[in-house]
Amino acid sequence: MSDTQRHPFLHGLSKHRGAPPTVVIIFGASGDLTARKLIPAVYNLSHDNLLPADFYLVGYGRKPIPDDEFRGLAADAIKEFSRRELKPEIWDRVAAHTTYVAGGYDDRAAFDRLAAHIDALEKKLGRDVQRLFYISTPPSVFAPILLNLGASGLAAKHLGLPHHSKVIIEKPFGKDLVSARELNVTIRSVFEEHQVYRIDHYLGKETVQDLLVQRFANAIFEPLWNRNFIDSVQITVAEEVGVGTRGGYYEQSGCLRDMIQNHTMQLLALTAMEPPGSLHAEAIRDEKVKVLNAIQPLTIGPAGDVARAQYAAGMIGGKAVPGYLEEEGIAAQSNTETYAALRLSINNWRWQGVPFYLRSGKRMARRVSEIAINFRRPPGTLFAGETARFDLAANTLSFQIQPDEGLSLILNTKVPGLETRTQPVKMSFRYATTFGSNTAEAYERLVLDAMIGDGTLFIRGDEAEASWKLCTPVLDYWRSVGRTGMDTYAAGGWGPPSADALLAKQNHCWRQP
Repeated sequence: MSDTQRHPFLHGLSKHRGAPPTVVIIFGASGDLTARKLIPAVYNLSHDNLLPADFYLVGYGRKPIPDDEFRGLAADAIKEFSRRELKPEIWDRVAAHTTYVAGGYDDRAAFDRLAAHIDALEKKLGRDVQRLFYISTPPSVFAPILLNLGASGLAAKHLGLPHHSKVIIEKPFGKDLVSARELNVTIRSVFEEHQVYRIDHYLGKETVQDLLVQRFANAIFEPLWNRNFIDSVQITVAEEVGVGTRGGYYEQSGCLRDMIQNHTMQLLALTAMEPPGSLHAEAIRDEKVKVLNAIQPLTIGPAGDVARAQYAAGMIGGKAVPGYLEEEGIAAQSNTETYAALRLSINNWRWQGVPFYLRSGKRMARRVSEIAINFRRPPGTLFAGETARFDLAANTLSFQIQPDEGLSLILNTKVPGLETRTQPVKMSFRYATTFGSNTAEAYERLVLDAMIGDGTLFIRGDEAEASWKLCTPVLDYWRSVGRTGMDTYAAGGWGPPSADALLAKQNHCWRQP
C-alpha cells in the first residue's frame, strides 16, 4: 500500500489545501518564535480561510498564564509581527478556541492534564481532531517532550486514522552525527516517521519552492542542468547582523551548525537532486537523500575543501561595529567560526566535475541568500580577442531567496550603435513586483502543510543524518586544532582570503550578489 493510500492527507506540493479538524499545541508558547512567527502564521491562515472550521490553539509552557492573558499576548504579537493588520472579526474566531496549559517539559502529570484538556475539546466538539504538537523550545528539552508525548498516549492518538497525531520539531536536529542519530532514535520510539515534520523555514520561502518549478516546468532549463553546460554552482547565505546578545548560544553553535548544515545543505539538495517521480513528499525527499549521500567526503586541513573565519571590526551601514572577539559573551580565544565556506563534489553522472561552493557568514556586506547557477562559456570564436569591444560574461541563473525573492538571468547582448559591441545584461523577475509584496510567509505555508500532512518541505530523519555525516568530521577537526587556521574578515566585507582561495584553485571567484 502506498503512503498516499495509507495516509490520505499526503497530498504533495501542488494539491488542494484542505486541513481536517485540528488542535495545534505549541510547546514554548511564551517564547520569541511563537510571538514572531507562529501566532502571526495562525492568524494569517485564518484570514485566508485556510484553517479548518474546527480549529483549536493550545499554548503550553512552564510559566502559568491565564487563558485571557495568553489570548492578549497573542493579539499583541499579531499587532507587532503579522504582515496583516489585526482584525477583531478574524482574530476573535481563533481566540475563542485558544487556551493555555502550564507544566514542565519533564512533568508526566502535566502531560496527562494536557491529554485530558484535548480530550475535553474533542468531547465538546463531538468528533475526533488531529493533534499537531509544535516543539518550539531549546533542544535540551526535545527528548523529555517527545518521551512524555509517548508516555501519555498523545503521540499515538488516532494513529492509522486521518486525524492522527503529528509533531513539528524546530532545528537544530542534533549538534553532530551522533546526537542527530540519538534524536532520531528518540523520535522513532514515540512517533512513526510519517508523523514527524522537521521544520527548516527556508524551505517554505517562495523562491525555494519556485526552484522545482523552474527546473521541471520549463523545458529550457532541465536539459542544461548538468555537467555538460554548468561550470559551477554557488550558494550564499549572508547576514549583515552580528551575534548581538546571542553570544552564549553562538559560542555553542557556530556558522557551520547554525546555517550550513541545515539551510544551505537543503538548498544544495533541491538544486542538485534528480527529477522525482512525482510531487509526493517521499518522492522528492528520496531524491534529496540520494544526492546528499553522493557528496564526496571533504578534504580537511590546510589546502582542503573548507575555510572558516571570524569577523573583525569594520563598518556596517556607515557605522563602526566590533569584531567577534569583542562581542558580549565571547571568549577571548574563541575558536567559533562566524563564517564558513565549503567546496563540494557530487559523485554522480549529472554533476561529476562541477564544484558546488557554499558559504555563510555574519557581518557580511549585506543580507542576501541566493543560489547561482554559472553556465559554461561558449567557445571563444566569434567574439574573442577584442576585449574592448566584446565585454562578455558567463550566463548565470540566480535564485534570490531573501530579501527580495525572485530570479535573474545574465545574458550577453549587443550594445545599440553602428559598431558591434557586446555587454552583459540582467533579466530579472521579482515576486513583489509581479504578485504583490504581501505574500504568505514561510511559516504559514509550513504550518498548513503539516496540518494537511504534506511533508514535501520538511526534512526527513535520514536527510538530517546525511548532512551531519558530511559536516561532523569538519567540526571534529576544528575542535582538535583550536584556533589554528582561523582566518578573519572585516565586518562589511564578503569573507576571508582563505574562502577566495577555495575557488581560485579552479579559476573561479565568488559572486557579489
